[in-house]
Amino acid sequence: MSARLNAQTIPLAGDVVKALLGAGKAINGSSLPATVRHLVEIRASQINGCGYCVDMHTKDAAHEGETDTRLHLVAAWREATVFTEAERAALELAEQGTRIADAAGGVPDDVWANAAKHFDEEQLAALVAQIAVINAWNRLNVILQRPAGDYVPGQWG
Repeated sequence: MSARLNAQTIPLAGDVVKALLGAGKAINGSSLPATVRHLVEIRASQINGCGYCVDMHTKDAAHEGETDTRLHLVAAWREATVFTEAERAALELAEQGTRIADAAGGVPDDVWANAAKHFDEEQLAALVAQIAVINAWNRLNVILQRPAGDYVPGQWG
């Protein structure tokens, strides 16, 4: 299997990738914990069916010390006891933000309020940006049918 389009050979696509990478660097420079960023990336990618991003972000998270147990339970986080209340709030916000088209009215106020209990304004801004950016990456990779499985941790950073 190969991707429908090689974004690295098309100048416009390269510019878009650079912009998304720049947004990622800004988010990574925030005070939002890396564990939360990884969990959000993984959960949104699972929902969107982006194998490339699930592969990448689970490997990066494991490389940075995330446990197999937590990685295996991201898809079932509501029933899992291994996530903090802050992580659970971030995962709920990520799900609601990813499934925004499924809910009339967007992200419910109670979901936002719960996230705001655990994160300050900078972290909330980073969390919202992380949800938006991973959804953009998911859509690019799913539309282009980018194959999964060959990612090596740190490959793009």
